[in-house]
Amino acid sequence: MALYVPPAFAVSDRMLALRMVDEHPFATLVTPSGGEQQVTHLPLTRDGDALLGHVARANPHWRSFAAAESLAIFAGPHAYVSPTWYAAPQAAVPTWNFAVVHIQGRIEILDDARDRERVLDHMVTLFEGEGERAWRFALAGRERDAMLGAIVAFRLPIERLTAKFKLSQNRGADDRARVAAALAHSDEAQAQATAAWMRHAGAVDDDP
Repeated sequence: MALYVPPAFAVSDRMLALRMVDEHPFATLVTPSGGEQQVTHLPLTRDGDALLGHVARANPHWRSFAAAESLAIFAGPHAYVSPTWYAAPQAAVPTWNFAVVHIQGRIEILDDARDRERVLDHMVTLFEGEGERAWRFALAGRERDAMLGAIVAFRLPIERLTAKFKLSQNRGADDRARVAAALAHSDEAQAQATAAWMRHAGAVDDDP
């Protein structure tokens, strides 16, 4: 599955792309299966050079993991860009700024109950944090076994990574600054996040 990436929007900084994955972990997981695509929307957390996740055992998607390579799509912040923000708006058209990362690899199912528990603990700790009030699994015995048995945990090695950050890099420095400023002053959180990623990606200076 190929992603169209014009040179201006290509990302060579792997760590920057992985930062986007870490900050926006809710992904779309796609696996070919018998002429159609199995698709699941789920959080995937990074563990070194792999992604960890789980699906419900009732979800047939996991049965296709061994047969074909899977694609995890991470969508970062995105926002509408008005031509009125450019120095010469009459010579431009509306567009959309966004950041996406595609990760491909063959998924490994983690069948051991201890592995399933490790995957769940990894996710809960990441999102709950370490505070005293953080939620933790309290179930024990048969109830805990039943919960763990109802999921399929997996590991997706990051075999190929493609990132596309379309953040006005094809415009001049003045127009990029204008776009970043307009987005940063928007009332929309997505627009503000897009402006921040324009700075992260070097499309504009770090100064807000």
